[in-house]
Amino acid sequence: MFTTTIRTRRRPAARAAAALAAAALALTACSTIGDNEETSADSDSSAGTGGTPSGTVVLVTHDSFAVDKKLLADFEAESGLTVQTRAPGDAGTLVNQLVLTKESPLGDAVFGIDNSFASRALSADILQPYASPETPPPAAELAVDDSDRLTAVDYGDVCINIDRTWFAERDVPEPQTLEDLADPAYKDLLVVSNPATSSPGLAFLLATVDAFGTDGWLNYWAALRDNGVKVSDSWSDAYFVDFSGSQGKGPRPIVLSYASSPPFEADPEADEAPTRALLDTCFRQVEYAGVISGAENPEGAQALIDFMLSTRFQETIPNEMYMYPVSERAELPTAWARFGPLADKPFEVSADEIDANREEWIKQWTDTVVG
Repeated sequence: MFTTTIRTRRRPAARAAAALAAAALALTACSTIGDNEETSADSDSSAGTGGTPSGTVVLVTHDSFAVDKKLLADFEAESGLTVQTRAPGDAGTLVNQLVLTKESPLGDAVFGIDNSFASRALSADILQPYASPETPPPAAELAVDDSDRLTAVDYGDVCINIDRTWFAERDVPEPQTLEDLADPAYKDLLVVSNPATSSPGLAFLLATVDAFGTDGWLNYWAALRDNGVKVSDSWSDAYFVDFSGSQGKGPRPIVLSYASSPPFEADPEADEAPTRALLDTCFRQVEYAGVISGAENPEGAQALIDFMLSTRFQETIPNEMYMYPVSERAELPTAWARFGPLADKPFEVSADEIDANREEWIKQWTDTVVG
């Protein structure tokens, strides 16, 4: 059994928590704006005169981005813009592609750079400054190193989830902490996603770095390995195939997911959800938008970011992308407060520390857990 003492958590950076209290990220939604067509070099993507946006604006995003189609149509009609998307992969792939195509940008705006890759995006100089007049105070407080090149749009907590019914039927105590997961009582019950291929997987790796320190986190993962942890390539495989508490009814009752997953498993009329997020295991994840350096239509990109910060867009985030809106004006689904509260003190690692160690930590994790 793993016995290293968990470190005292850092208090999270200013989050305007009172204005934003309740649930977070969950089940991945795979959708895109418009037709997700590749925009050719000769397409109409020029900005209008006098700084007025017009033509086509290309949004480069991850493959879990989703938006209400009617809301998008209203925005296009009001703005005169046509929005297209390019989705090269997950958050890590997204940043890699933006860096590799820096001299020939993939689009005008980007959404989906998270705090585990934010410093890399900033240091690679792939974004240009833009301070939206629509930025609410909580979004400003989530800025990376006070930069105006990344604007927070949504956030949530990556946490261990459990199938409460599984434990109740077998009269097995529910785990509560990270250390519990290495207890032999929970052998062969946990499934996580790979941090080399999954954004939630990387978030959970970072949680263990903060929890056990740079001198102890690998020992913790070795204990999980010895206790039969299963590693899936993606969050969707872990949650929908391996987890017993999802629609897939898999064999494992403990899964890496999000604090907002339980509301989507719950009957709205029930007193409790059948699954629960362990709030002592969470890592706070923030997603950002920005204007790409060298954008053909920077005014269009700015207008699109303003739209993402509007109350009408922010209120669709929970149901479309299962993330928590940064705007305190956005009304939340009532089930989130009941079944999916956020962690009071999520684990966190600074953007600079992540940027300096990300690749080495992933390599060390791979050598230890996968071999």
